[in-house]
Amino acid sequence: MTGTDIVAILPLLLVAGTAVITMLAVAIRRHHLLSAAITLAGLIAAFASFWLAASVSGGAAPRQVTPLLVVDRYALFYFGLILAASIIFVLLSYDYLRKCEGDHDEMYILMLIATLGSLVLAASSHWVSLFLGLELLSVALYAMIAYLHTRPLPVEAGIKYLVLAAASAAFLLFGIALLYAALGTMELPRMAAMLTSGAPFDRTLVLPALALVITGLGFKLAVVPFHLWTPDVYEGAPAPVTAYIATVSKGAIFAVLLRYFYQSGAHGFTPIFLVFAIIAMASMIAGNLLGLLQTNVKRMLAYSSIAHLGYMLVAFEADGA
Repeated sequence: MTGTDIVAILPLLLVAGTAVITMLAVAIRRHHLLSAAITLAGLIAAFASFWLAASVSGGAAPRQVTPLLVVDRYALFYFGLILAASIIFVLLSYDYLRKCEGDHDEMYILMLIATLGSLVLAASSHWVSLFLGLELLSVALYAMIAYLHTRPLPVEAGIKYLVLAAASAAFLLFGIALLYAALGTMELPRMAAMLTSGAPFDRTLVLPALALVITGLGFKLAVVPFHLWTPDVYEGAPAPVTAYIATVSKGAIFAVLLRYFYQSGAHGFTPIFLVFAIIAMASMIAGNLLGLLQTNVKRMLAYSSIAHLGYMLVAFEADGA
């Protein structure tokens, strides 16, 4: 790696460094305000470094940092969104957690790890980095959802998310394995070249692999029929964590969906186009109709997010029509 590569991934390095510093500060002395201040300062520094990263990666030629990460305008756009939403999370969480009993410094460490995973997802150009980013995000979310463990609902929501997220990760891994078996590579640009150039490949493996990948990502996006966890998790999780899942987590996964399916040209396959069309229609219909029956605000917002993901998939489908 060169110095320019380090500048390109400076937002990721600052978020990771802030997590370590916050962890050390908590180990030395627990102080809620200090932990929140360190976290906020680190996220603001990472957001400010966005312009440095853009100066070396925002041109016509993207910056490839090892085969695992690519920093281009697309990744930089999602870096800005993810970091801005994380800053808002800290501001919301401080007052919320201050009113809860016990020490809550670990919440900021978990959030920083989840944010790092989200940034890795937005910049992934390889299935290995994509899966590592997804697991960084998911494992941190398990604990964030169940963080207020003295209450029954957060623990129940955390267990549900843990079980279903583990199952979705298995689907995604199986899909990645089939793609590797069919194409012989895990690098997204090389996969794209093979799928769009007319090179011979085994379609009997590629289409089932794409279906498994859609299943794994569909769970994280909470689109129909992978949405059943959403109302219970939204209701049980602490309010700032619910907001984080609805913004940062889903935003990072949608970034992966757009990058992979558009870069590879897989969205142009007729069966894949039809699958996404069905998912989009089902999400819009189910999200809006089931939301009408809710009396809890957080559950209503959960169904609203399902419907809105359906609207986003309509835009995703537009270029493939």
